[in-house]
Amino acid sequence: MYKRILVPLDGSKVAEGVLPHAKSLAYSEGAELVLLTVAANPAMEFMFSDPGSAQEAIFEQEEKSKQYLSEIENKLKLEGFRTSTLMRVGSVAEVILGVAEELQVDAIAMSTHGRTGPARWLLGSIAERVVHNSGIPVLLIRAKA
Repeated sequence: MYKRILVPLDGSKVAEGVLPHAKSLAYSEGAELVLLTVAANPAMEFMFSDPGSAQEAIFEQEEKSKQYLSEIENKLKLEGFRTSTLMRVGSVAEVILGVAEELQVDAIAMSTHGRTGPARWLLGSIAERVVHNSGIPVLLIRAKA
């Protein structure tokens, strides 16, 4: 039933909390884990002040993301999982949904960050947007306090 599972990661331990659950599902189904990281575009912050700084920030962010995904991917491969990685830039929820559609994944597995009150109101809930707009199953793992 599940051949490909999309696992969005942001470099945090909270986001990685979904990995044991995603691994269990992938193991039981023989599915591939597609690891995704979505970087915000720092160019907007520097666009008017220093375009050179924006390009440098983008490069640094890409390198950190590549290294991070590579480490997670290598660990999973050592455990016998089929994995692939993707890096994208953009609005996180929209990129997750777009990649899910583009790759025709069968499920999305992700952690919630557990924001409440003003933080949730200001930052929004990526998980909530994904759940409400996804046409495929979404496995949400609640962040641990």
